[in-house]
Amino acid sequence: MESDPGVHTFPALLAELKTRPEDEEHAEVSVTNDEEWCIAVNLSGTATFESLESGEPRHMKQVPEGKVLELWRLLAEGDVATLEQEPWLPGYA
Repeated sequence: MESDPGVHTFPALLAELKTRPEDEEHAEVSVTNDEEWCIAVNLSGTATFESLESGEPRHMKQVPEGKVLELWRLLAEGDVATLEQEPWLPGYA
């Protein structure tokens, strides 16, 4: 957990999933911005997008790594409006 690590660290964060595939307790990594919006991704490529303050989680399955990095970049930039336009499905997967 780092505060304001910078987008250049996102590929390494995503790579952490592959280093411990048997670790079910830490089976996802996430990025949260200052407004408490979060995007978490698990080993199977399911991404979850939600406001930690108001709930209403949404998800996408089998998100390619490049797309995860793009979503995290948008989140870090605070571009929630663009993230809202993605094809999220309601709830957790």
